[in-house]
Amino acid sequence: FKAALQTLRRLGLLLETDARLPSVASLIAGEPISGSWWSHASGQKIFAVLGQFEDHRDVLFTKLISGKVTLVHRKLWPEVLAIGAARAPWQMKGLSKSARHLLEMIDEQGSLRTDQLAWPKSGTAKPGQAARELEKTLLIHAGEFHTASGAHAKLLETWKTWAKRVGSSVGTIHVKTAMEKMEERVRKLNEQFEAKARLPWL
Repeated sequence: FKAALQTLRRLGLLLETDARLPSVASLIAGEPISGSWWSHASGQKIFAVLGQFEDHRDVLFTKLISGKVTLVHRKLWPEVLAIGAARAPWQMKGLSKSARHLLEMIDEQGSLRTDQLAWPKSGTAKPGQAARELEKTLLIHAGEFHTASGAHAKLLETWKTWAKRVGSSVGTIHVKTAMEKMEERVRKLNEQFEAKARLPWL
């Protein structure tokens, strides 16, 4: 865990799993993993380390790089918050009706649990599908947790609600500056590891 945390501190970003870019799965396994890490011999160890990261006060989980689960170190939180809370055209354009409806509900309440959601039966898309749309465009923060019955559920929050909960602040950096900083960081990672990682707005 310590080595993976040091890598995250150094790079600012770390993928959950990726065949080329630095990831928790490959750091723990000691080799790149293509496909699911669950079936790998180090699967249990990877799961345990990811759990430690989820509990760490300096780590944010979000779908930032190439639509994959990305761990973001606290030093880059202002950038993620500025981009996520911007409601820019690339985020809003093409959102399904269900996703827009869910976003309105989250905005209204600040946060929602998917297992306690009053969702219209006639809705074309399931709430999980709508949540994934919002997560993919960084419009919300979505954190997984286990319910009392042991089922998987998600806590969907506005970035403002999330920031308040973790003791961070929104709006300390300009969106354009934030995007440029992230683009430069990903460009360097691509160059160093011969990868083709992309950010959701590019």
